Amino acid sequence: MFCSFSHKFNSKSQPKTHINSNPSDIVVEESNHTRLCSSKNILTVNGKFPGPTLYVHRGDTVIVHVYNKANRNITIHWHGVKQPRNPWSDGPEYITQCPIQPGAKFSQKIIFSDEEGTLWWHAHSQWDRATVHGAIVILPAKGTTYPFPEPHAQLPIILGEWWKADIEYVYSQFLQSGGDPIVSDAFTINGLPGHLYPCASDTLKLKVDYGKTYLLRLINAAVQNVLFFSIANHTLKVVGSDASYTKPFLTDYVSISPGQTIDLLLNTTQKPDHYYMAARVYATTSPATTDNTTTTALIQYRGHYKPSSSPPLPNLPSYNDTNSSVSFTGKFRSSVNKNNPINVPLNITTRLFFTISMNTFPCNKMSCDGPNGSSLAASVNNISFVTPKIDILQAYYYHINGGFGSKFPSFPPLKYNFTGEDPPLFLRTPKRGTEVKILKYNSDVELVFQATSLVGGSEHPMHLHGLSFYVVGWGFGNFDKDKDPLRYNLVDPPLQNTITVPINGWSAIRFKADNPGVWFMHCHLDRHMSWGMDMAFIVKNGKKPEEHVLPPPPDMPPC
Repeated sequence: MFCSFSHKFNSKSQPKTHINSNPSDIVVEESNHTRLCSSKNILTVNGKFPGPTLYVHRGDTVIVHVYNKANRNITIHWHGVKQPRNPWSDGPEYITQCPIQPGAKFSQKIIFSDEEGTLWWHAHSQWDRATVHGAIVILPAKGTTYPFPEPHAQLPIILGEWWKADIEYVYSQFLQSGGDPIVSDAFTINGLPGHLYPCASDTLKLKVDYGKTYLLRLINAAVQNVLFFSIANHTLKVVGSDASYTKPFLTDYVSISPGQTIDLLLNTTQKPDHYYMAARVYATTSPATTDNTTTTALIQYRGHYKPSSSPPLPNLPSYNDTNSSVSFTGKFRSSVNKNNPINVPLNITTRLFFTISMNTFPCNKMSCDGPNGSSLAASVNNISFVTPKIDILQAYYYHINGGFGSKFPSFPPLKYNFTGEDPPLFLRTPKRGTEVKILKYNSDVELVFQATSLVGGSEHPMHLHGLSFYVVGWGFGNFDKDKDPLRYNLVDPPLQNTITVPINGWSAIRFKADNPGVWFMHCHLDRHMSWGMDMAFIVKNGKKPEEHVLPPPPDMPPC
């Protein structure tokens, strides 16, 4: 099931998988790795960076034994796996479990349902996912095939970030400063920075045959950044995102949010040569707080020829090109077939409107690095999330009082010009709290994310655990409840688990709350999550036994 990460394409007959038989072991441990001409110890899984790829078929269930041999707490999240009735193995620390302590083990049951395509797994404690992550490849169910011609070969392409400093230091310094975190030193492709950084040998090289089709399973594992991606002189065909197939469309570049996955078909029909693939940041924040470097890898055609002395680089959009980012994401449409039905909720029973904002708190020391000496924060509906001391799922399941509140507001406490210039300063300071929103089982939910211009505003890739959602609309400015729903796509909207809400804009999603349990929702820019741009849903049990949360496993980590 788990295969060591490879920098080579897997042929179409691979991998041979034997699911549902023996469990897999993953060991979280420190190992030494060299990048940018220097070495350091990092947290890894099985000593690999990126970690091993999990191969399964649609509908499989696997058991993964997680051994923590590191010197600090850890949790593992199976990003985008809905885990029907099984929030116990979802992974976010102090939401569905307390962390796995050093020297301990936790056996996680991973239940796949209708996901098919590419997902990924990663640490969900502090910012350890910077190096603790890997791909999940969900192959079609046995006896079925892809909704497109079977590719010649396939490979996960994982975009990441690298700091010369230890990520634990980056995280602790960020918390202490009250300001933005230390900017990363490089981006990476499958763990390697590429030729445009010092020590150019740290470059991924992929050999391809002329006239073949390759499936690239693109994953953005970067901690803090949306990224543009492209391959020089090659057009890519988008065929899936977040383990759901899309109507195919051609593109010269990709915009991919942290947490998001996109399946791409690459046709190798160019003149045999070497060509760069590359990725760099998309951001609306100041260049001073952004890693504006470019990571590269090489596509190398096999054959007898003299390669160009300087392989061509792709033309990536500018780092702050919002139009290019939203133009790409706006092209997604769900593919319709018998294995991929579209069930957009039409009779909405629960309407939610969540403002997602950058904020500030007064500094708790002489001075902080936020605006005017304040401490930066973030919020959803004016509540900056406070991590509890006991996980919310355990408190809910065992009726433990005091672990969380159940009064998360359906609408913001104050209506104002959310995206206007120079909003009143008093709006910058949110409340602190650990509040959840309770949803009835099988309720049909519409949630509008409204980004605000407070403290400059930003784009926000919002990720929902335990449930996938249809993205039925988006736009710039303030959401208009009378006019904007008239433009919703209720026919073939994309099914996703992560959506980037544009700067000073809004996104509308719909989903059926048919998965009982506690499910985290947060911005996947980790600095925003750590500042408090997160909350949790509780989906109540249904009436039938098969609509109830499963009992907890016997080895849940203690708090």
